[in-house]
Amino acid sequence: MLFPVLMSASDKQSGTGQTSNLRFTVLKDDNNKPVRNASVILHPVGKGGKQAKGGFQLKTDNDGKTASEGLPYGPLRIQVLAPGFQTFGDDYDVNKPEMDIVIRLKRPTDQLSVYDKSQDKNQSAPPAPPAANKPQ
Repeated sequence: MLFPVLMSASDKQSGTGQTSNLRFTVLKDDNNKPVRNASVILHPVGKGGKQAKGGFQLKTDNDGKTASEGLPYGPLRIQVLAPGFQTFGDDYDVNKPEMDIVIRLKRPTDQLSVYDKSQDKNQSAPPAPPAANKPQ
């Protein structure tokens, strides 16, 4: 487990020695149902907003919940990954003894491609460029 690395990296930064208990709930954005077995990855954030070395991963239960105790105060980058959903990522300021974080995962959206021939059927050709005026 990489928890000690997270502790030492953030303790140097915050200097407070205070810790927090974080509780995470991961839900589907479209229907508010829990996302089970989602990976919640915690990374310390160093100076200048750069991700510091270290971090660790938690997994959500059947209710979309997971928790971690004793995390140091300071910035924390949270990523959430789950099959069939867009990857979530955001930075949080851990600054209270108890924090509840709710994360809503979205389904992937369709991507447009210049290589998709099915899109050409619904689009008309672009207008031709105007002819240049040439002196005769």
